[in-house]
Amino acid sequence: MQIGEASAASGVSAKMIRHYEEIGLVPRAGRRDNSYRDYDAADVHRLRFIRRARDLGFSMDQIRMLLRLWSDQGRSNAEVKAIALDHVRELEDKIAQLRDMADTLTHLAEACDGSGRPHCPILRGLEGDPSPPACRHSSGGLAA
Repeated sequence: MQIGEASAASGVSAKMIRHYEEIGLVPRAGRRDNSYRDYDAADVHRLRFIRRARDLGFSMDQIRMLLRLWSDQGRSNAEVKAIALDHVRELEDKIAQLRDMADTLTHLAEACDGSGRPHCPILRGLEGDPSPPACRHSSGGLAA
């Protein structure tokens, strides 16, 4: 099949298939007489594997390791599990960082009454002020 068909069958864009070939993640496809790339079912299967691994957030290096293990019938599943658990830890760290970011932005947004005045604790917080003062209401008092 041609690259467009392989793309449709695998869910990987033609551009990414070319990129994966360039970086050696997938072997270069054979060429037809008209110089179109020629993919077979094994190529599509490999592309689906890569797409699923990318969907789960694995890095290219991790995918390389997983592909190597996937094609090694004498592999140890303990090595595969270790890669997966390392990735879970990375994801949990990322989740914690995202929660901290959301908490910080929530705090900054709550410090502002949105009265349309130029003073903005959100912008002050983005400047690096660790505890921007609360916006003042138009009556002059502090926002609660």
